[in-house]
Amino acid sequence: MNLQDFEAEYREAMAETLNELQTAVLLLAQVQHKISKIGSSLQNLSERVEEFIANEKAE
Repeated sequence: MNLQDFEAEYREAMAETLNELQTAVLLLAQVQHKISKIGSSLQNLSERVEEFIANEKAE
């Protein structure tokens, strides 16, 4: 393998690896957003259940 071949393989491997890293970062951002939405939904559900229980106890 000569230097030009080595350089070409290196650059191709680096580009592929950087693309994979970018994809992973984007997926992580999507997961973080989804977790945040789930957390908000759980908080809302919990508040509604607590309100319902309080209303039932007051009757």
